[in-house]
Amino acid sequence: MFPLFCMSRLGGCRPCLLRQRHHPAYASCPVEAPASPVLKERMGDSLHLSPADLASLTFFLIVWVLHTLASDGKLVSRVSLTTAMNAQREAWMRNMAEREIRIVDTAIMGGLQQGTAFFASSSLIALGGCFALLGASDRVLQVLADLPFGATASRESFQTKVFGLVLILAFAFFKFGWAYRLFNYCSILIGAVPTPHGPASRNPVSETAVWRATRMNVLAGKHFNAGLRAVFFSIGYLGWFVDPVVFVISTLVLLAVLVRRQFFSAARQAVLGQPPGPGKN
Repeated sequence: MFPLFCMSRLGGCRPCLLRQRHHPAYASCPVEAPASPVLKERMGDSLHLSPADLASLTFFLIVWVLHTLASDGKLVSRVSLTTAMNAQREAWMRNMAEREIRIVDTAIMGGLQQGTAFFASSSLIALGGCFALLGASDRVLQVLADLPFGATASRESFQTKVFGLVLILAFAFFKFGWAYRLFNYCSILIGAVPTPHGPASRNPVSETAVWRATRMNVLAGKHFNAGLRAVFFSIGYLGWFVDPVVFVISTLVLLAVLVRRQFFSAARQAVLGQPPGPGKN
């Protein structure tokens, strides 16, 4: 007598299917039907994003990475505003080492820390707004559907995009938080720089302390800029909620603004420029 045990609930048992044809004892063995094409399509489309969505998202990430490399001086030879300001940070630390009273330096560090804390708090508030969007998905989708150039999106697709925005803002928050801590470390390193006592004070110990404070200041500025860049790109990311084409356009517009500020702005010219000679305006 054949056993009546079958593992069909785990996807179907091929030996059992064959035995049903040759032995009546297996006729009552439950065999599930194969997965429907709709189920397979849903399993393959787990992110609920269209090919156009994936292509625009890939373009967005590539633009972000390339702009980061260019701003750090790793992609283009033209000096960026960020690179120029890093040189000014080094000059600041060297001048600080020559001062006995460093009230000005501590005031500057306090301003940098306050600005960093402000953006960290703003990132947390924006994160809370993203979770509020998840709770009001139906209302937001109705507003987007009423736009003349908006595409119809599913609830799952909208929520996936919101989670992407959450990741960007969380990345910005962690960058700002780490920058705030590095600015605190920089304040400590500034206090560790020996007090100058004439020209002979430029000894190896003092030079090493200045280098450490400079390096920490540059690192803090780097992480602060990364967080600020994430906030800027989150503005371009909002175009994805409307349409993939709008997402690409908003990314390009944002890139044009950031490139101008880094490489062609009046601020860059003020840092790298020279004062006019006598008789020139």
